[in-house]
Amino acid sequence: MGRHGTIANRKEKQDAKKAKIFTKYAKAIAVAASQGGSDVEYNPTLKNIIDKAKSLNMPNDNIERAVKKGEANSEGDNFETIVYEGYGPNGVAVIVETLTDNRNRTGANMRYYFDKNKGNLGTTGCVGYMFDKKGQIIIEAAPNVSEDELMEAALEAGAEDFIPDEEGYEIVTSPEDFSAVRDALKEKGYKFVSSEVTMIPQTTTKLTTEEELKMMNRLVDMLEEDDDVQEVWHNWEME
Repeated sequence: MGRHGTIANRKEKQDAKKAKIFTKYAKAIAVAASQGGSDVEYNPTLKNIIDKAKSLNMPNDNIERAVKKGEANSEGDNFETIVYEGYGPNGVAVIVETLTDNRNRTGANMRYYFDKNKGNLGTTGCVGYMFDKKGQIIIEAAPNVSEDELMEAALEAGAEDFIPDEEGYEIVTSPEDFSAVRDALKEKGYKFVSSEVTMIPQTTTKLTTEEELKMMNRLVDMLEEDDDVQEVWHNWEME
């Protein structure tokens, strides 16, 4: 699974950044509830964020607190989602989704992070065409997981693609079918390493020099550390 980093790699990274991730999801949940109400039946944005937070094992208490906070104040109206696109070292394509109440601050920070790490911030659309928006479910290989059964269940539920790997399985769906496929597999008792609507790169870029690797790692870290940043996608082929 070279194009996304290995499954083990993903798990480790998620665990290490859990606290920060939960804080970001709490903010996104509060803003979504504030802007579109707390009933997930009528607020698909909120439903998607809560589903994703749950897939990362964010405690229900934290989720409920964030929803209540959003209901209680209308500050969410000051926030907007802005997507930035640019290039990292050696032309790695990078897309950054932010949730901000101050676009000037966020824009200046994004430019700084890219400039500081041998990259540059581009215009909207400069790299977006190199990615496909897809639902992606990752399931770890385990003795009780039958590849044939999982593949059949995934495709029957409406998945577009099933990619086996020695560490596990990647199931790809259209964004529209993602919830149905995820729910069908969950009902059958499958446990996910991750399940999300994401940007999957069509091609990947390798980094070979020590300097490029250092800069790219630092760029991703700086972006993920920023409180306004919700998601970072790139086409760096991690070994």
